[in-house]
Amino acid sequence: MRAAVLREGRMVYRDDVPDPIPGPGQVLVGVRSCGICGSDLHFARHGAEVLSLSDEMADSLGGGTNVDLSHDVFMGHEFSAEVLEAGPDTETHPPGTLVTSIPVLISGKHVEPIVYSNNTLGGYAERMLLSAPLLLRIPNGLDHRHAALTEPMAVGLHAVNKSGVQPGETALVVGCGPIGIAVIAALRARGVESIVAADFSPKRRELAAAMGAHQTVDPAQGSPFDTVTPAVVFEAVGVPGIIDDVMRRARHGTRLVVVGVCMQPDTVHPFFAIAKEINVQFVLAYEAQEFADSLHAIAEGDIDVTPVITGDVGLEDVGTAFDALADPERHCKILVTP
Repeated sequence: MRAAVLREGRMVYRDDVPDPIPGPGQVLVGVRSCGICGSDLHFARHGAEVLSLSDEMADSLGGGTNVDLSHDVFMGHEFSAEVLEAGPDTETHPPGTLVTSIPVLISGKHVEPIVYSNNTLGGYAERMLLSAPLLLRIPNGLDHRHAALTEPMAVGLHAVNKSGVQPGETALVVGCGPIGIAVIAALRARGVESIVAADFSPKRRELAAAMGAHQTVDPAQGSPFDTVTPAVVFEAVGVPGIIDDVMRRARHGTRLVVVGVCMQPDTVHPFFAIAKEINVQFVLAYEAQEFADSLHAIAEGDIDVTPVITGDVGLEDVGTAFDALADPERHCKILVTP
């Protein structure tokens, strides 16, 4: 079977990956589309650091990553697929049904996220295993390319839900990469009447407007807080210094939602947050219902993901696509089509 795998920090093409065999409660699917996520790009460059921090966190929560970077790593968690075959004693959708799923594989009592693994295949492969109870049928004749973006859109929806933003409030989204764009889409679908997007990239500001931002700001021309007084700020950059800058500039009572994943140590001055009674909410991923709601929103046309998709590649060109995504003026989301 063909797949793209991470090997020594680079995505390489293989045509000799063993075919996965579904066990009880599992379904073999053929991958139709898989989006390349920014977290995959980061893991390719900084995998050892990601694993170290994840293991440190696991010490307090139990478990661990169990990923060996000296062996090939499978990735790809933003996918749509076609049902091929059910495992033993497993009821599921009939073969040919288009589905998507929360990226989790259940094997007996073991639950493994489909994120990065030496054993569990992700969406950068011709075929993979999914959990029958978690499958969601792709409705309304929805394009499988669009359905593959359910997962990142769910991340944006979760952040918006956590913020408690109301339609009459002003929301500022700092950073218009794929996750910032997902936040903007969720805000627009929620009916928020004043959405402001800030990014240094002209292309990303253009995309933010296409996805629902009412106003875009170039931070190179001045802080967004010079002209906007948001009630809610979404930090979707994920680099040191952004959280502190927001707390310095935000008004009293601002709600700050941190959705950007910063892997480096960061320094903040709590005084500003204390003096202004700023509420800081860190968020990660989504709930199962939010995943389903995101699929429904895309299928019903409440969110149009067409502008987000800026490229398509086959499995043999995944490495090239990883390189291309480093330039925000060229791409937002590249889909892998096995």
